[in-house]
Amino acid sequence: MGKDFRDSMQWLHTWAGLCLGTVLFAVFWMGTLSVFDREIDRWMMPATRLAPASLESVDRLVRELPPEVGASPQWLVLFPSEREPVARIGYRKDRASFVSRHADPATSMLLPEAGTLGASGFLYPFHYNLHLKAWSLGLWIVGLAGMAMLALCVSGVIIHRKIFADFFTFRARNKPRRLILDLHNVTGVLGLPFHFAITLSGLMIFFTVYFPITWEMPYRGDRQAFVQESYGIYGRPRLNRPGVPMASLDAMVEQALREWGGGTPQLLRVFHPGDANAYVEVRRSFVDDRVTMPVDALYFDAGTGAVLSRHSAQPVMNAHRFITGFHFIQFDHWLLRWLYFALGLTGCVLIATGFLFWLESRRKRHAQLGLAGVRVVEGLAVGSVSGIVAATFTFFVVNRLLPPAAAAGGLERADLEVCAFYLVWLGSFVHAWSRSRAAWREQCIAIALLGVAAVVLNGVTSGDALWRALSETRLWPVAGMDVALLLAALVAGLTAIALWTKLGPERARSPE
Repeated sequence: MGKDFRDSMQWLHTWAGLCLGTVLFAVFWMGTLSVFDREIDRWMMPATRLAPASLESVDRLVRELPPEVGASPQWLVLFPSEREPVARIGYRKDRASFVSRHADPATSMLLPEAGTLGASGFLYPFHYNLHLKAWSLGLWIVGLAGMAMLALCVSGVIIHRKIFADFFTFRARNKPRRLILDLHNVTGVLGLPFHFAITLSGLMIFFTVYFPITWEMPYRGDRQAFVQESYGIYGRPRLNRPGVPMASLDAMVEQALREWGGGTPQLLRVFHPGDANAYVEVRRSFVDDRVTMPVDALYFDAGTGAVLSRHSAQPVMNAHRFITGFHFIQFDHWLLRWLYFALGLTGCVLIATGFLFWLESRRKRHAQLGLAGVRVVEGLAVGSVSGIVAATFTFFVVNRLLPPAAAAGGLERADLEVCAFYLVWLGSFVHAWSRSRAAWREQCIAIALLGVAAVVLNGVTSGDALWRALSETRLWPVAGMDVALLLAALVAGLTAIALWTKLGPERARSPE
């Protein structure tokens, strides 16, 4: 392999990582947390910390729903699972607003308003669209970052001629630049298959956005026909005539279970309730012992209970749903879930050390030449790495600090949590550019304090202190969240001490 080609790969590796490192770290960080999004939800929503229970009767639950649900043009029930032991009720108030409530599956009673988007409503969508929905801008930015990550994986293998030797080389007592490069190489080689596969699968999930020609050509641009054949979407219009009383929803669920051979239901949705053309959708759960996320669905006439349509995925769609299931890891396998979490963290370390190596390899030369490149990139790196971690921990602290009915400036409680996240994240960039090298240590101290504060506030506000959560099986997800926060605080604190020791008090305080 020629030197010119390797040099070009080195250039690509450097600048692709530098230009898109901020997005890549955010995507990997939020994706790693999303592996346990349901568990984080239970930590952020104390009312949902129930013992797992099945929803014995949908009909009974419907009788407990407020009248405004029945008046909605459509409403749905999400069935409880081991990871999410509450039923969720969703209904549309109007075209602009969608309401989501939790219900106790054992009593069918609605729980108090959550007052938060939680991990599944904020952290998880941030992972793939950055909450930039206009013109699918967030999806395209993440897609571009995903393509860059694939290029980084390939170019990284090419430029490291001794890649396997690098994997077994870690000189912890050497100079910072050498140590950072060794850590970058170790995490890169250790997680290479996972990082490549998880990035590629993420791009393939949104093939209709990134590669629209794959469906536009065979379906001649008829999106409705594509969606109907691929996902089994069925629909019929409202007649605007009153219909007969709704047939038993429990009977519809039972029929779906028989046809699926015992598979559990994920969702039941009622369209046009009260209308003569009302119908019911029942979809199969993907929280199972299979990697493939099924698209099996049955549609029933709401008045008679007769089957209107049934759908099972075709081979090509099954392949896509296997890739989707591999990426989402919703299947029931706790060992693999922890492995995903650990490998996700290696991706975060990989990106962070890439930033650090660029800085350390150029710091002295830029200072001699009077260049501002290191100063600019350091601020970008600090905000991208420690800044978003501090912002996430602030999100957790504010969740436990705000009273249930908090509101300010026309914003509801959930909006205030999100605003706190963005304010701290943006503030971390400002702080980093004003403090430069010292910002690493100062933001690590902030992360350590925020992590401990979140655990303390959770115990005070919910009564589920760590020692109590460890003693009750139903609270183990809460205990796991507390332990993870304390471990992160410990790592951040040790990192701050190490930076103080290596840089010294004067250099840690000074901008350069």
